[in-house]
Amino acid sequence: MSQTLATTSKPGLVHLTDRLTGAMAAIPYWFVALVTRISIAGVFWQSGQTKVDGFRVTDSAIELFRSEYQLPVIDPSIGAHLAALAEHFFPLLLVLGLATRFAALALLGMTLVIQIFVYPDAWPTHGTWAACLLLLMTRGAGLISLDHLIARRSR
Repeated sequence: MSQTLATTSKPGLVHLTDRLTGAMAAIPYWFVALVTRISIAGVFWQSGQTKVDGFRVTDSAIELFRSEYQLPVIDPSIGAHLAALAEHFFPLLLVLGLATRFAALALLGMTLVIQIFVYPDAWPTHGTWAACLLLLMTRGAGLISLDHLIARRSR
């Protein structure tokens, strides 16, 4: 009774804020993880699609690595091929929720390379990507994932 009385006696804005905060806190992590996995996978998948024509890395992608990206130490052709592979393989793992923490780690590494060596002024975008990837690295894929299914079966 005193709990109900205390809740109803709060000022309107405080009560509304408490209710909204409670509703947001009730969103299950599996849903947040699923949305995060699919969203960040889409970013990298779409980037990977710009580098390929069928199963072949395009000449324009290699030229982009040669002229604009100019990564140190790595040949532009090798860089374009590795990027195209990574931007397809790791997003697929994220969507499936398989080896999620490691796929997120790999894409975070790629994000850091892009941020440091290619587009250093794009930190707001890369920070958003990093936040999604860090969430998946630290909390995992969530309930709706192959990772969860494998973990449950191995117990």
